[in-house]
Amino acid sequence: MFDPNESLWHLNQDPMEDSPEFLPLFSKQEEEESNRMSVPKELPVLAIRNTVLFPGVIFPITVGRDKSIRLIKEANKADKTIAVVAQRTPEMEDPSPADLYNIGTLAQIIRLMRMPDGSSTVIIQGKRRISVGDYTQEDPYLKAHTAHLDDEGFVEDSEYAAIIDSIKDVSQRIISLSPNIPSEAVIALKNIDSNRFLIHFVASNLNIEIAEKQALLEELNPKARASKVLEYVLKELQMLELKDQIQNKVRTDLDKQQKEYFLQQQIRAIQEELGGDTPDKEIDNLREKGDAKSWSKSVRDHFNKELDRLMRINPASPDYSVGLNYVQLLLDLPWDQVTEDNFDLEHARSVFDEDHFGLEKVKRRILEYLAVLKLKGDMKSPIICLYGPPGVGKTSLGRSIARALGRQHVRMSLGGLHDESEIRGHRKTYIGAMPGRIIQNLKKVGSSNPVFVLDEIDKLGRDFRGDPSSALLEVLDPEQNISFYDNYLEMDYDLSRVLFVATANSLDQIQPALLDRMEIIDISGYSLEEKVEIAKKYLIPKQRKAHGLKAKDFKITDKALEVLIEQYTRESGVRGLDKKVAALARSVAQHVASGTPYAANFKPSDIESVLGSEKLEPEHYENNETAGVVTGLAWSPMGGSVLFVESALSKGKGRMQITGQLGDVMKESVHIASSFLRAHADYLDLDLALFEAYDIHVHFPAGAIPKDGPSAGVTVLTSLASLMTQRRVKKRLAMTGEITLRGKVLPVGGIKEKVLAAKRAGIQEVILCEQNRKDILDIPESYIQGMQFFYVNNMLQVLDLALTHEPVKGAIKLTANTNHGPA
Repeated sequence: MFDPNESLWHLNQDPMEDSPEFLPLFSKQEEEESNRMSVPKELPVLAIRNTVLFPGVIFPITVGRDKSIRLIKEANKADKTIAVVAQRTPEMEDPSPADLYNIGTLAQIIRLMRMPDGSSTVIIQGKRRISVGDYTQEDPYLKAHTAHLDDEGFVEDSEYAAIIDSIKDVSQRIISLSPNIPSEAVIALKNIDSNRFLIHFVASNLNIEIAEKQALLEELNPKARASKVLEYVLKELQMLELKDQIQNKVRTDLDKQQKEYFLQQQIRAIQEELGGDTPDKEIDNLREKGDAKSWSKSVRDHFNKELDRLMRINPASPDYSVGLNYVQLLLDLPWDQVTEDNFDLEHARSVFDEDHFGLEKVKRRILEYLAVLKLKGDMKSPIICLYGPPGVGKTSLGRSIARALGRQHVRMSLGGLHDESEIRGHRKTYIGAMPGRIIQNLKKVGSSNPVFVLDEIDKLGRDFRGDPSSALLEVLDPEQNISFYDNYLEMDYDLSRVLFVATANSLDQIQPALLDRMEIIDISGYSLEEKVEIAKKYLIPKQRKAHGLKAKDFKITDKALEVLIEQYTRESGVRGLDKKVAALARSVAQHVASGTPYAANFKPSDIESVLGSEKLEPEHYENNETAGVVTGLAWSPMGGSVLFVESALSKGKGRMQITGQLGDVMKESVHIASSFLRAHADYLDLDLALFEAYDIHVHFPAGAIPKDGPSAGVTVLTSLASLMTQRRVKKRLAMTGEITLRGKVLPVGGIKEKVLAAKRAGIQEVILCEQNRKDILDIPESYIQGMQFFYVNNMLQVLDLALTHEPVKGAIKLTANTNHGPA
C-alpha cells in the first residue's frame, strides 16, 4: 500500500534534494534503455491503491502493510526490481490476485528511507509496462509470472505532435490556475523531451478515477492514449476555469459590498454632520407617521413588520428602495379617510340640472341613493352602469355625481385595456412592480369613498396577459369588494364605500357575470328640441369661453341650431353638434380679432357660408306609392335611424334574392316572413302558384352599411305582403319588431332611439309589439307629440293596420301564367 504525502505535481522531484527546481528525470535516452530492459519471468508484486504507476514516473510510497514491508526490504537487497499493480478495490486491506489488475508497471527501487514516526517510505520509478500472469506465491508476499508489454508499432506524425503540444499548453494553464500546484511545475513540463513520458507524467497527475488511469496504462496505441489524456486535461481545465470565475465573482461581490458599506457609513456620518436624516432616522420617521394613523390592528402590525424587515436590509441594496416604496404606499393610502357626503337633495338636484339637460332616470336614481344614505347612515355603494350611445353625457355625469355628493372624482379609462395587472397590480418580486390603477387612484385622491368612473367598460380586451373583465368581478361586487386584494399591496382593501359608475356604448361586449353585478341605466339619445336646449344652455356658453368671446359677440338662433342638428350632424348625442358650434365660434373669433364686420347672430342662411355645403342628407319619410316599399326602424350604437325595405317581382321560378350586406339573423327574418306569407296565403286571397311563377328580390338600401338583427321582421313581412297583393302601405307609417314562424310579434330594444329617429323623419304612426308599450311610456310626451302608436301581438294585426286598398303606382296584375304586365 502507499499513501501520497505531497502534491502529485511534486512526485517527480527528487525528495532528497533541497532545490525546488523540477528536473527532467526521464529523458529519451532513459526511455530507450527502459524499453530494452529485460523483464524477469517472475517478480514480486506490490499492490498499490488510489493511483496507478506509469513508466518513467518517480513515486514516493509510504509502506505500512507487513507483506509490503517484507517485499520491499528483500527486493532492495536483491536487484531492486519489482512489479507494481493497482488494486481494483482500494478498500481491500489484504488483496488476493483476483483483486488486482492484470496490467502493471515494472519498477525499480531508488531509495528506501526510515521515517521518524517508524514508517518506511520507498521511492520507486516506473520503467516499462508489463503484463502479470499466474501468481506463484501469496505468502509471505505476492509473486507472479510477468512479461513485457510493448506499444503497438507507431510512427509519430503531425497530428500526434499537435496533440502533444495541446497537452503541454493545457497543462501549463492548469498549473497557473491551480493554487495547489507550484508554478515551478511549468519548468518540469518544459524539460521533458520524451513525448510518451510527457503523456505518462500528465496522466499520473490527473484528477480522475483509478479505473480511468488504469485504462490509460492499458492503452497500447500512443496516439489514442494521448487523445484520451488531452480530453481529461481539457475537462480539468474547464473545471478550474469555472471555479476561478466563481471565486472571482464572489470576491468581487464581497469587495463591492464592503466598499458600499464603507461609503454608506461615510454618507451616514456626513448626513449626521449636516443634520440630515440617516436611514435609521428615516425609518423612525416612518414609524412615527404610522403610529399617528388610525389603522386597524392587522394593517398596523403589517406596517411595523415591514419596517422591521427594512431595518435589516442594507440601504444600498435594491431591495431597500422596493421596501421603502411599499411602506410609503401603506402610509399614503386613505385606509379610513373619507369625505363627508352632502345629503342635501335639493342641492344635488340643482347640480344635476345645472350640468345636464334631461336624463331624468339617472338623476332620480342618484337622488334615491342619497335619500337612503341620509336615512340609514350607512349602506354599500351601488354599482351603476350608464348605457347609451356616444355623446349623451355618460362620462360627465360621473363628475356631476361627485360634485353633488361632495366626493372626490376619479375617472379610469378601460378602453383597450388588456393586462389584468392594471386592475390587480404586480407582485413586488417583479422589477418595476406597482399597485393596480384602482389603488393608485385612491392614493391620488386621498379618499376611500370617491365616485369612481370606469369609462368604456364594454371595450375591455383580453389576451395572454389575462382578462381584466374577470379581475373587475371582485371590484364590482358589493359582497366581495369589502376585501379587494391587490397583488402589490398584499392586503385586503375595503372598496365598499366607493361609488362605481361604469359607462358603456353596448352591453353585448360586456361579460355576462360582470353585467349581472351592475345596475343598468339606459341613457337614450336626445330629441331635436333637447339638443336645441343643450346647445343654448351648455354648448354655446362653453365655446364662447373657450374662444375668448363675449355673449354679444356670438349667438345662434333656434332655427340655425335646428339646421346644424338636422343637416350637419347625425347622432344621438351632442358631441358632433359641439364641434360644429366650435367651428362657428372660430369663425367669429377670427372676425373679432381682425376687426372685420360680421353677423353676430347666426341665422340659417349664415350656416352654409361658414360650414360649407357638405350637408348630410336628412332622414325623411319617402313615399311608398309603389308596392313592396315599407319604412322600418333600426338601432345602432350611434343611435336610431329609419330603415327602408324594398321588394320587387320578376318572372322566374320562385327564387328568393336578398341584398344589402345583411347578417345571418336578418336573412333568416326574410325567410321566416316568406314562409309565414305562404302559410297564410288564404288570409290575403293569394294564389300559392304565384310564389312559384315569380322571383322575389328583397333589398335593404345603404348597401355599403352592414346590417343585422331580428327587429326588421315585421317590416320585411309587410313588404312581401304588399308586393304579392299589390296593395299600398299606409302613408307615414313605420314599424319595428321580431316575428316568429307562427306569426307572433316579439319585443325589440332601442325603442326610444328608434321613435326619435321616426319623429325626425316625419313619421306619424308606429307599429310596435305590445310588450314595448312600457318603453313608450318612459319617453317624455313632448318628444312624441303628434305621433300615434299601435301595439300588436301577431302579424295578421300588422297586415290589417299597414295594408290599404289604395291604388299603387305601376301595379302589376299577378297571374300564375307567364304573361303579365301593367294593370
